[in-house]
Amino acid sequence: MDGAERSKYTGLLQKRMGPEERAAGSMSPGRLNRKSLLSRLTAYRLKEIFTWHLLKTLAMGQGLSLLICGTAVTCQYLAETKVETPMLQSFLNYALLFLTYTVALVFRRGDGNILQILRTKWWKYLLVGLSDVEANYAVVKAYQLTTLTSIQLLDCFVIPVLMVLSWIFLRTRYRAIHYVSVVVCLLGVGAMVGADLLAGRDQGSTSDILLGDGLVLISAALYAVSNVCQEHVVKNQGRVEFLGMMGLFGTLISGIQMAILEHKSVVMIPWTWWIVVLFTIYVSCMFLLYSCMPVALRLTSATAVNLSLLTADLFSLFCGLFLFGYTFSGLYIVSFVVITVGFVMFNVVPTFAPEGPARLDRTPAPSLSASLDNYFRQEVDVDKEGDGGGATNRLQWQSRDHAGETSTKF
Repeated sequence: MDGAERSKYTGLLQKRMGPEERAAGSMSPGRLNRKSLLSRLTAYRLKEIFTWHLLKTLAMGQGLSLLICGTAVTCQYLAETKVETPMLQSFLNYALLFLTYTVALVFRRGDGNILQILRTKWWKYLLVGLSDVEANYAVVKAYQLTTLTSIQLLDCFVIPVLMVLSWIFLRTRYRAIHYVSVVVCLLGVGAMVGADLLAGRDQGSTSDILLGDGLVLISAALYAVSNVCQEHVVKNQGRVEFLGMMGLFGTLISGIQMAILEHKSVVMIPWTWWIVVLFTIYVSCMFLLYSCMPVALRLTSATAVNLSLLTADLFSLFCGLFLFGYTFSGLYIVSFVVITVGFVMFNVVPTFAPEGPARLDRTPAPSLSASLDNYFRQEVDVDKEGDGGGATNRLQWQSRDHAGETSTKF
């Protein structure tokens, strides 16, 4: 395009834009980018940020946190009755998954039946089941060796491990706002831990802090492996296959481990009606957690889901105010708000994948996300084209956004 044609095209573009956009076209590239982003951010109303998809994702994440809270409360009551059988509790959950989802796979016909899955992918699901079972066991064992503060802080290690594994295996790429939102969520966790310390609620054991902290880190890494594999399977093969295989191999692994490590503890359980109720509530919460987690993963990603699960400890603390006489602190409310803000920040702008295989996350981006995508591409164009051509490219991107062309393909 020669100079005359470019001037004519630029004039047509400017006619389609408002006075603010035409004024921005005459600015320097740096001032144009800053002003255009600021004007776009301030122009969006809350309903364009808090879309139905985002609210549904937020509600699903908090629902999962409440289920985790239910398991924590029942474990606390079981500990008070001197019942410490983590493998038995896991075994009952996996057995229920087996009876529900593995049996469903048995009756499946055609492609994706259980025999075909076991013939081609049995060792993969065996490793995933092993990582999930041992992650559950390691974190429960850590409560007997280290303090609650250490567990709450070190358990956040699952977030960076998830991001690294998603980057490598799921080809997920993050923007600066995603890293900032993770830091915001971790600041919320820090506020929660600070409230515990101020209230003198640093519970747990100090018998072997180093080993306990190591078990928490191992548990977080294993949870990350299990969650990334779950995201991949759920978005490509479906939730029934994943949960069916988890029920099969989880029952097998936890059953063997329970027979070796907890056979004496299981025999000594006083099976009163109260203990039966506690086991029933625990297993029900775990079953619903495992059944609903794939639904949340389809809405967003493993990293986003685990960010929302950071509020589970807060829900447990709120329940403890009424059930166990915990001391209330305003930092709990601050922590919940900060974690929620970080979660919203993470989900407002979608992750993306480089050129290659299709991205697993097929969730459509809201209008704010698409416009931010255009803004980031303007930055790339300015660096490539220089001051002269960059201004025209920026006007072109603004025109495309103005006309509604919001493709996020890179």
